[in-house]
Amino acid sequence: MRTLSSTLVFRSPWLQFREDRFVRRDGSRGTYGVVDKPDFAVVIAEENGCFHLVEQYRYAIGRRSWEFPMGGWPVGSPGGSALELARAELAEETGYTAEHWEHLGHLQSALGFCSQGFDIYRATGLTPGEPSREESEADMVHRVVTETEFRAMIGSGEIVDSVTLACYARLQLHREALSGR
Repeated sequence: MRTLSSTLVFRSPWLQFREDRFVRRDGSRGTYGVVDKPDFAVVIAEENGCFHLVEQYRYAIGRRSWEFPMGGWPVGSPGGSALELARAELAEETGYTAEHWEHLGHLQSALGFCSQGFDIYRATGLTPGEPSREESEADMVHRVVTETEFRAMIGSGEIVDSVTLACYARLQLHREALSGR
């Protein structure tokens, strides 16, 4: 497809929405709406067979959600590297810092309508501290769960965040590669 025009429809500090007009290989034309958001980072903070999760209210789905710590730089901010973002999000949401960081990959979050992707990091060698959450995270809860509890939370529908599930799958593949399977 070849883009013919792109019109900015909406912009906020966190995203923008554009409408593109395009032509396909066969010459037919179409219109596509795209949400542009900066990439974000997800942290699988792991120690002693346990994961650090955060729970917060997610307005778009009208309920609270358990997730791995994650977040992004605001649109237009100077930002930093994906690893710097992961470190900042872990400290902000849980108060923890990590001695060891492993990059487990980069995925796309909703490629049917959104340009945003995310980097997955495994953090180990954790040291506790005080979280410094943003105003929108004031009701956030931090909890440490065993991997067995984590899997039960998936099965019971307590964990519904697709990004958290994709990151867990990526972690499983990483573990299998390390074990030579």
